[in-house]
Amino acid sequence: MLVDTSVWIDYFRSGHQSAELDVLIDLDIIVTNDLILAELIPFLKLKHQVKVIQLLSEIKRIPLKIDWDDIIESQWLCLKSGSNGIGIPDLIIAQNAIKNSCEVFSLDKHFLMLSQILGIKLYQTQNLSP
Repeated sequence: MLVDTSVWIDYFRSGHQSAELDVLIDLDIIVTNDLILAELIPFLKLKHQVKVIQLLSEIKRIPLKIDWDDIIESQWLCLKSGSNGIGIPDLIIAQNAIKNSCEVFSLDKHFLMLSQILGIKLYQTQNLSP
């Protein structure tokens, strides 16, 4: 399961999905990619969160092999469906999830739109308790 930046931010702030992500981490079923880490790590460095950066770096990374023609096609499909606020980073994360047969755990409404337009699989929160 590919955990999006929005979930990590919520987790670091002890938000609503913190306990659920704790369980998923314990189950060792989460993955990340370099784009998500690039969104998270600079802020963590600024806050001197060395241990958190180290822990994030230990999560299995799935490789990013960007197919730019596919990104262009995906952006066109989004625009065609009236969703013009979806950024390239979200499209890259969606493509990465599809290519690696991963569900995406996200709190970002763009991924709900991407599930309808591109068919990405979204993780449905279970309100798991440890």
